[in-house]
Amino acid sequence: MVEKAEGNLIAHPTNGHYTVAERLAERLGLSASAKTVFAEPVEREGVTVIPVARVRYGFGGGGGGDEEGRGNGGGGMVQAQPLGYIEIKDGESSFRRLRNPANAVRMVLAVGAVSMLLLRQLYRHWG
Repeated sequence: MVEKAEGNLIAHPTNGHYTVAERLAERLGLSASAKTVFAEPVEREGVTVIPVARVRYGFGGGGGGDEEGRGNGGGGMVQAQPLGYIEIKDGESSFRRLRNPANAVRMVLAVGAVSMLLLRQLYRHWG
């Protein structure tokens, strides 16, 4: 059984044993907090910057083990990606998104591929 207590997932033993999913939920839940998304503020020359990240959690488990408890399995993942930062200056705050150069490359490649397909169709039609 998994319950939520003060923002964290807490697993309780079922028949004296934790299930795989309960153990994963407990471990991942204990690390889920605002500190995971918002890093410690940094202040320099009257400007405060608070780094912001996108955090994703996922887990799963399976059963079907024998009487000795063998045969259970599970896995989990945590993914953190820098998203931007909050800038506080002169009593005002603003969110600044980080630009990802890989997105620009993907866009150029997509536009190039679509352009090639359109030109190919035009050539077939007029050619």
